[in-house]
Amino acid sequence: MTDRIVDIWGERSPFARGEHWPVRVDQKLAEGVLETDVDRWVQSACVLCSNGCACDIAVTGGRMVGIRGRAVDRVNHGRLGPKGLFGSIPGVSSRDRLTRPMIRVDGALVETDGDTAMSRIVERSKALLAEKGPLSHGFYTSGQLFLEEYYALAMIGKAGIGTPHMDGNTRLCTATAATAMKESFGADGQPGSYLDIDNCDAVFLYGHNMAETQTVLWSRILDRIAGPDRPFIVCVDPRETEVARVADVHLPVRPGTNQALMNGLIREVFVHGWVDDVWVQAHTVGVDALRSVVDPWTPEKVAETCGVDADDVRRAARIFGESERVLSTVLQGFYQSAQATAASCQVNNMHLLRGMIGRTGAGILQMNGQPTAQNNRECGADGDLPAFRNWDNPEHVQQLATLWDVDVDVIPHWAPPTHAMQIFRYVEQGSIEFLWVSATNPAVSMPQLERIRGILDRESVFLVVQDLFLTETAQYADVLLPAAGWGEKTGTFTNVNRTVHLSDKAVEPPGEARPDLDIFLDYAARMGFARNDGSPLLDWEGPEDAYRAWQECTRGRPCDYTGISYDKLRGGSGVPWPCNEENPDGVARLYADGVFPTDPDYCESFGHDLLTGATVGEQAFRALETHGKAVIKSAQYAPSHEEPDDEYPLRYTTGRTAYHFHTRTKTARSPQLNRAAPTPWVEISRSDAEALGLSEGDIARVTSARGEIVVPVRVGDVSVGTVFAPFHYGYFDASAEVANGHTSAANELTVTEWDPVSKQPLFKNAAVRVEKVADAVGPSDAPTTTASRPADPGAVPPTVGGRDAEASGVIDRDAWTADRAEATS
Repeated sequence: MTDRIVDIWGERSPFARGEHWPVRVDQKLAEGVLETDVDRWVQSACVLCSNGCACDIAVTGGRMVGIRGRAVDRVNHGRLGPKGLFGSIPGVSSRDRLTRPMIRVDGALVETDGDTAMSRIVERSKALLAEKGPLSHGFYTSGQLFLEEYYALAMIGKAGIGTPHMDGNTRLCTATAATAMKESFGADGQPGSYLDIDNCDAVFLYGHNMAETQTVLWSRILDRIAGPDRPFIVCVDPRETEVARVADVHLPVRPGTNQALMNGLIREVFVHGWVDDVWVQAHTVGVDALRSVVDPWTPEKVAETCGVDADDVRRAARIFGESERVLSTVLQGFYQSAQATAASCQVNNMHLLRGMIGRTGAGILQMNGQPTAQNNRECGADGDLPAFRNWDNPEHVQQLATLWDVDVDVIPHWAPPTHAMQIFRYVEQGSIEFLWVSATNPAVSMPQLERIRGILDRESVFLVVQDLFLTETAQYADVLLPAAGWGEKTGTFTNVNRTVHLSDKAVEPPGEARPDLDIFLDYAARMGFARNDGSPLLDWEGPEDAYRAWQECTRGRPCDYTGISYDKLRGGSGVPWPCNEENPDGVARLYADGVFPTDPDYCESFGHDLLTGATVGEQAFRALETHGKAVIKSAQYAPSHEEPDDEYPLRYTTGRTAYHFHTRTKTARSPQLNRAAPTPWVEISRSDAEALGLSEGDIARVTSARGEIVVPVRVGDVSVGTVFAPFHYGYFDASAEVANGHTSAANELTVTEWDPVSKQPLFKNAAVRVEKVADAVGPSDAPTTTASRPADPGAVPPTVGGRDAEASGVIDRDAWTADRAEATS
């Protein structure tokens, strides 16, 4: 295997349109372990991005010692990315795992036994329910649990407690994906398939740095590009990412102006007659309103607003308009930005106008960022109703009440579910006094971190944290529960394109750590949550019982799992839902028949006004007379909440690097991944650096109206006027300098604002100023292999991989810095 730290995407396997993507099995075994040493291989899938790559875990002597891709799987054809190869096992096998519960005594966390910890949780929960009722409770979860665990949590919150205060960190990353599909198509669920990469004529990536966020999926595109009939690539991103580098058109849009760009692209589709009028008339409603909204957005007006070239707007639109098969992917550049839902719906509109949906090679992937974000949304742990039911439809609520055998009024449906930003506001105000955080780290991932730290530290809230490690959030806990991680429990999860995988238990969790499902079942039993007939609300013995209950919940719904059993998932490939008697092998693409789940009695949502977020309501939605047609929705462009000014003249945006996942809780414990990107940095353009008197590696203070960070500078290929910072870095491994008061987490600066429809925070839109603090003592530690590459390659030592690269003499960073200084003096 090549050095997969340096060569992130691995060796090329070129293939032509319509051919099968060649198999390439990637494997990584622990140092000194040979294949002949492996006792057994256990089926699983990687949980370090949303791609859902199937894999096998190598087990020797009761320990996980390696990982390899599954050649038979439809998702990855044997491949794994650097995070999967190098981060999977170190991410759960680190010696600093939590192995015993902890409780707060006299202000400090001390170890205790499991019974004492859970008794303290139940005592406080029961007291608050008796005194103040269900609105005193809030749950904030993740995109990294298993389906069975989400469903258990959803039932606890909705049928046991009866609180609407449930959400996950999926609100920060993929809420807009779900919302955009509800608005356009009537229900969540990706229309497209990864298979569309193999058959498309063009790929449009909207705010999606796929090369770093889904590295194996990008390998698939690179292999198409290397083939004999490469697809066109169009990239919308303010940085010169690896995607932009191979793109036929790169639109380096100003953060916060996506809606203006999309209006302009759609205008070109109308102007040049690229609309499939017959298909639009037969399968959509709302096209006339869209035509009126986009009419003023000429390429020149788009160029002025968005900072792109007018001719590039024309070129991008022509590629879309004249290609027969286009695949569009969307991610955080749109989801975490101003008018997130409106811009994402415009991507849907582009496909609806051309009838390019449900066809081979012509699809939409409103992407996820986390491995099980789809399950959070499906199961309702994010506040929605399970199996894509409509909380505003009394019949849907009654279906759940009947299924669970509880009174319908127990299930909260009198108002929209409480989104994450509002949950934390209620904690801040004191109305939520019990907050349970599972498998996520809001002390690093939420916006405006100083405020979030204050909320977590309030004496008025009883904070339960359930995690693998003592994270920044866990340090505020009143009760800390050690959880089992990947490879230590059994369950299913569903990736971006609806493919369901089974992950079997490979080893025992350390110490007293327990699967999240066991923790939830224990809590439910001690709380005495029951059905109307007196039986336990959650009468399951283990994950397969939970899964069977979930299958019944999905029967007849868009995400129908009734045909996907544990046995069906073992031994072969993952299976995409819906899978039932009608579709025994699952469905690769939705809406091939042009019929959408927009019937008012079936749909997941009646929709919203995209500009204000106001609900449409059942009566107005019925008046649309959708009859199974998609809804073409539109909105005027509006500037973002915070624009640059004299005090804060630069635009600030955050994002990812290929080497880390979320807040580095797992990936920082991989020596190879952490060595590739060990510390935070901030990127500015060459011209901005010159204007500010900054050079590579100089220490800069970046300040917004909410806080500041002090970090090294990477002079890179970001758009002029834009400042970029990776959001992964917190303080659990903080240096002495940070401990002495120099904050460095990117979200110290981000704004507490959100999209009016999806309620997703606007991490991509803030105004900042940058000033020099100190001269460089060497270049920044930002990788040179990705979009963070330096504008001057000779100014920085290259990122290297291998085993202990620096220690083995591949590169001595200090010596390199000294040699560089001597050479340039």
